[in-house]
Amino acid sequence: MKVFDLGCEAGHSFEGWFGSDDDYAQQKERGLLECPFCASRDISKRLSAPRLNLRAGGSVRSEGDAIPADAEVPAVPALPARPPSPEAAATMAVMQQAWLKAMRHVIENTEDVGGRFAEEARRIHYGESPERGIRGQTTPQERESLIDEGIEVVPLPMPKGLGGPLQ
Repeated sequence: MKVFDLGCEAGHSFEGWFGSDDDYAQQKERGLLECPFCASRDISKRLSAPRLNLRAGGSVRSEGDAIPADAEVPAVPALPARPPSPEAAATMAVMQQAWLKAMRHVIENTEDVGGRFAEEARRIHYGESPERGIRGQTTPQERESLIDEGIEVVPLPMPKGLGGPLQ
């Protein structure tokens, strides 16, 4: 089992567990990897500290292969960006936890109307249906139409594990 530090283009960091490097590559190629915070599928591996098993003879053991202590180590490619400071990483972790808590609150305190979101939002706005919190899916064009009518709509991208995209 391999554990990779992953991240999306929005800067969210999370772990991914895979059977092998090939398993990660195949899932990424098939578009199966998704950020648990913003549902982005633009996922990449982040730097992480590998575990090295040191032996008494001065060599390093990595996945069963002995590497001589005087072996030439290839140059590390330049990094695209500096990793976040420990303080920034801790702040990001707190923010991610708060976001997940807020999304769970939305799910627990709203009615899922699915693809009928725009229709039901209008019915509530015009007094044809009881006022309540709803969530569901709609197109960007329909969302703009609702906003033009004065109906408050907040798009919330939801990872599949939390129930799909919400409005």
